[in-house]
Amino acid sequence: MDKMGVDPKTQMSRRTFLVVAAAVPLAAQPNVRFGIDLFSIRDQGWGPFEYLDYCARWKAKVVHFSEIRFIGGLEDEHLKRVREHAEGLGIQIEIGMRSICPTSTLFDPKQGSAEEQLTRMLHAARVVGSPIVRCVLGSMADRQPPVYIDGHIRDTVRVLHNIRSRVLDSGLKIAIENHAGDMQARELKSLIEDAGPDFVGACLDSGNPLWTIEDPHLTLETLHPYVLTSHVRDSAVWRVPEGAAVQWVRMGEGNVGIDDYVRKYATLCPGRALSLEVIVTQPRVFAFHQPKFWDAYRHDPAWEFERFLALAERGTPRPPSPPLSKSEAVERQREDLEASIRYAHKLLNL
Repeated sequence: MDKMGVDPKTQMSRRTFLVVAAAVPLAAQPNVRFGIDLFSIRDQGWGPFEYLDYCARWKAKVVHFSEIRFIGGLEDEHLKRVREHAEGLGIQIEIGMRSICPTSTLFDPKQGSAEEQLTRMLHAARVVGSPIVRCVLGSMADRQPPVYIDGHIRDTVRVLHNIRSRVLDSGLKIAIENHAGDMQARELKSLIEDAGPDFVGACLDSGNPLWTIEDPHLTLETLHPYVLTSHVRDSAVWRVPEGAAVQWVRMGEGNVGIDDYVRKYATLCPGRALSLEVIVTQPRVFAFHQPKFWDAYRHDPAWEFERFLALAERGTPRPPSPPLSKSEAVERQREDLEASIRYAHKLLNL
């Protein structure tokens, strides 16, 4: 054993497994279920049937309705029609909602308590045939004082404990996303284990770790035993005088090793949906040279931050993109997604 109580042989075999997994062609990987998260094309103004038809044309087997607005309402008869349409296309539906943390800046109390909102979504999931309800804690704003992320995690766990019996009775699971810079991998792992992995798991997002100054490969390595579904997109990260800049990009245009990430995901999470959530952003600066920045990362181990820093050191600066009109932005969403789908199809041998 080393000083941390880890058997070096076990540690080495794990590293060897991950390296081998990254090198195996995806044609040899079992149960790769390609999907699309509709947030990728969130501004198209379509209804659920149009979304489903569009995704079917791009060979999606899973369509992730990450917000209620995309599915068009939670009335039983409507959901039954959506389910029937999806089944006719050979598509499985996953549905989601936003924050279930009552103290989060993203939580909407006008929709009822967190427990009431989750209860409605569990019923809707059963009607529409979704095996999960995806939800989030919050965003990077919830890492700040006075509550800090630890307090929000406790509040979320309390909600999940309150609703545990209802989730188990439904036969479904709650998939909590590492979302918009809220939780690092070890924090989401703690939430899941404290709430109960028998009914709570992860919606693993590959782009959001960089908004928590975390290497997405570390996020996958930490959370893969708990993964229920995923959001996959590529990212670029590079050094700037203030610290590092992060930009979400089309698949294949980043520098975080997205090909290896997808290969490892297919090996470590067999049978789980591998769904593209393509969001192309302007660069966002993380000013970690400023002491106040670390107020939100009081428990971040140096070795974890070093992995993020290594990615940034290998990056190349990118200029901001020119502004787009509203109509151009709507069209660009489709272009970004479709370019990423073509890249993913080649990578996945679809």
